[in-house]
Amino acid sequence: MGEKSDAPTYSLLLFFFFWYAGNVKYNEYNKAALDSVGGKTAGMTMTVSTMQLGVCAVYALLIWIIRLNPIKLCGLQAPDKQAFPKSKMGDIIKTLPVGFCSAAAHSSSVFALGGDPLFGQIVKAGEPVISAVVNTIFYGKPPTMLKALCLPIIVGGVAFASLKKGADGAYALKFDQTALLFGMMANGFAAFKGSENKKLMDDKDLKSRFGGVGNQFAVTEVLAFIWSLPVMFAVEGDKFSEFVNIFLTNKACMFNVTASGLTFYLYNELATMTVKAVGPVGSSVANTAKRVIVMLYMAAVTGKALTEEQQIGAAVAIGGVMLYSVIDNIFAGKSKKN
Repeated sequence: MGEKSDAPTYSLLLFFFFWYAGNVKYNEYNKAALDSVGGKTAGMTMTVSTMQLGVCAVYALLIWIIRLNPIKLCGLQAPDKQAFPKSKMGDIIKTLPVGFCSAAAHSSSVFALGGDPLFGQIVKAGEPVISAVVNTIFYGKPPTMLKALCLPIIVGGVAFASLKKGADGAYALKFDQTALLFGMMANGFAAFKGSENKKLMDDKDLKSRFGGVGNQFAVTEVLAFIWSLPVMFAVEGDKFSEFVNIFLTNKACMFNVTASGLTFYLYNELATMTVKAVGPVGSSVANTAKRVIVMLYMAAVTGKALTEEQQIGAAVAIGGVMLYSVIDNIFAGKSKKN
């Protein structure tokens, strides 16, 4: 079960709606931002990703300045008070790994979705597989046997989506290498981020000093931006002046970079709120539906339809992810009945 929510049903439904809307619009704005600077071959993908996190950092600072978080307005509720966290320097140092993983996961996702927005989403659907490997090797927390049995389904779905039938009827591997490589990297860093964040939140005193999940997320995004800056200048520093010129003279670039950063922050906040309210089973269903909606929306926006192999592979992979998320609950329920 999820945590008891004070939000009325209509607010929860609105949170869901704006979570989905924010996610699909982020993907649209992200693609438009990359296109506005010349696309995936222009050499400014890391810069766009970093500037998105810069928008997140500015938004977090504005929340602390006005001491109000307006996110609940999406559910027609009054904003929550959100003062600057009372964290100590030691707390910030402990949060650095989460900030790094958040930065790396975000940038990798931007590269993946910049390579192929549709195939990138399919690869990202395979996150539980990488998460299982990371948690088993680095944290000594392997998945249950039932969850482990679901992993080949997810891998099989992503693998089938990577195939394309030739004129002779034979299948061959054909996929965007950038989307596959960086999609896998994004999954890996997301897995580390989740585990490191859990370790962080297990410290009750540290959690109390943050003053709530909203502050912890805000601090993480600020740190993610700081982590990304040196990487951006190291790999794309020679392009930064060109980016600044495009940003200041191209209204589409200015709007889409800003809008993608803002929607990224807001939909992640809404996702946290809804997942806490509906619990693990409800959240797995919601995330499955979200992934399907995003792919359908991006197919419409890009005008690039999923191939038959991608449709089947995506269905298998996403279905496997949903099964992975709920299978322990299903069998636990049956055990209790018996």
